[in-house]
Amino acid sequence: MANKEISKSTLKRLPIYLSYLKGIPEDGAAYISATALAAALDMGEVQVRKDLALVSHGGRPKIGYHRESLIADIEEFLGYANTNDAVLVGAGKLGRALLNYSGFAEYGLNILAAFDSADVLIGTSKSGKPIMHMSRLEEFCKKHKVRIGIITVPREYAQEVCDRLISCGIQAIWNFAPRHLEVPSNILVQAENMAASLAVLSKHLSEQVEKGKEAKQKDS
Repeated sequence: MANKEISKSTLKRLPIYLSYLKGIPEDGAAYISATALAAALDMGEVQVRKDLALVSHGGRPKIGYHRESLIADIEEFLGYANTNDAVLVGAGKLGRALLNYSGFAEYGLNILAAFDSADVLIGTSKSGKPIMHMSRLEEFCKKHKVRIGIITVPREYAQEVCDRLISCGIQAIWNFAPRHLEVPSNILVQAENMAASLAVLSKHLSEQVEKGKEAKQKDS
């Protein structure tokens, strides 16, 4: 089923389903319906049902999906069983935090090494993974046939690093730098825009504060 085309919005929802399903205790219900999953996650039932139908044929009328089988189907569809090796460029605080995070393995991502131009950062991380000088980037990527690059450098260096990663054979980039990257059409860029996420949080909080003020005025 992994060759089916799927929208980015659906791809973003699948890990949410997976996280919830994995969080159900082992002694919990063996089957779960799209209706129950939608209710638990406060999502639309129709959308959840369509999403699950794209990745699994295991649904049964009035019974739902066998939970463990559904987990396996989603993981297979997302390619989590096939570990993807990656390199990280920018060994500052954020870069080292990502390098030391062991949870990526669950999602099929294996960061082999980090690279930085600052000599003081070169060495071994807490996770035991190497932090190497940028001069070794091309050699390392080609030797290990790395296809994923993670960028955690300041914005002014992001495009330069992006171009260099592409020249090393990188085909997908996970970008944490607050900058739009110009890439060829065959290169995938997934940007993590922290400013946008913070704007959503701030707007939500301000709306809640205003609602609280209005409620107090009505009560007074």
